[in-house]
Amino acid sequence: MSSRPSSGRGARVAIALLSVLVLAVTGTVWWSTNLVIGGFNVSRALAEAKVARSTGGAKNILLMGLDTRKDQNGDDLPSDVLKQLHAGTSDNGGYNTNTLILMHIPADGKKVTAFSIPRDDYVTFAGVESRTKGKIKEAYGTRKAEVEDKLVAQGVTDRKELESRARESARAATIATVGRLVGVPIDHFAEVSLVGFYDLAQTLGGVEVCLNNPVRDSYSGAAFPAGRQKLSAAQSLAFVRQRHGLADGDLDRTHRQQAFIAGAMVQLQDQGVFGDVRKLQSLIAVAQKDVVVSDGWNLQEFAQQAGQIAGTNLTFTTLPVRGYATVNEQAVNIIDPVAIRAQVQKAFGQSVPGSDESADSGADSGADSTTQAPHPVGYTQPASPATTTVSPTPSDGPTPSDGPTPDAGTTLRGGQIPCVD
Repeated sequence: MSSRPSSGRGARVAIALLSVLVLAVTGTVWWSTNLVIGGFNVSRALAEAKVARSTGGAKNILLMGLDTRKDQNGDDLPSDVLKQLHAGTSDNGGYNTNTLILMHIPADGKKVTAFSIPRDDYVTFAGVESRTKGKIKEAYGTRKAEVEDKLVAQGVTDRKELESRARESARAATIATVGRLVGVPIDHFAEVSLVGFYDLAQTLGGVEVCLNNPVRDSYSGAAFPAGRQKLSAAQSLAFVRQRHGLADGDLDRTHRQQAFIAGAMVQLQDQGVFGDVRKLQSLIAVAQKDVVVSDGWNLQEFAQQAGQIAGTNLTFTTLPVRGYATVNEQAVNIIDPVAIRAQVQKAFGQSVPGSDESADSGADSGADSTTQAPHPVGYTQPASPATTTVSPTPSDGPTPSDGPTPDAGTTLRGGQIPCVD
């Protein structure tokens, strides 16, 4: 009997890996009131988000992960689980999408490109009613709270229903906000959280990573020497969650996540996991439990490209940050959405009609999410986004502040175990 997995099963595992490995966040993915097809949780949030879809065979996939200490029903995770995950208490985290990665798979599958969106990027929301602007990670939790309040006012009391319906709208708001920022179609998405990441890291039996410098951080539990090393599940979680004690904070954490994915994919490919159904079984079980995928995803089609994604033609790039500011006593990243949109559209070879128009600078004060806003006072468009650092000084917007060196867009290639900070 052949050990080759069916294409559908291979696709599901690829989705699981590209979701769970990417998303170093906390909480668990609920599934009790979602449709489950083939054991996977399916969401219809893409339809609610009303984003454009690709034509010509290319696909763009948004991978997102939540920073929540709640279970699928909105209940607190058990204290022993939180302790094992080194995740604090259920009061920490909220419902932030602390990881957002947009992946482009061209029709020929030859060059897979993934952009990490820093969680503190200050953007104009889409699909959120109570706020027009905020950190991109906050679109999910803000919309979730709005919908929950409306449902409660309508007399809905069932906790599972409240959690399910609110999170569905929260996904849609996140998808719409990302789509507005980058100006390219979004065809599919996958969502996962910390427990899923931990489960998969444990199933993998450890992943090899490489650090440029030794680190020790009491917040995440990270305590590693410099050089190449194989991490346990708990260590893996600490590795991808650490931001304290790193020169570039959240941006270094983003690079850690990318490096972990690259190392895990190399390991799985070297072990022949993608071609052995017996080795896939435990990964499939984790994916079915912990991953939510978008409705209408053609897994058979995606499977044809899964092997290539696991190879050397996967490139990660962190979207550039131009400077830092303070809004309502919260540190935010100042970005140039016009430059970001141009960068992503060029890399993907795609655009959405009307997306060339100037959007908000990411630092102005309160433009409506459907209105193109001007740059803030004091903002200057750089001649070269890759080399120029801008320090906006708006009189009516965010207050400029010190921070790590602005990131012009760090790139990391797959097919190897890269060393990171």
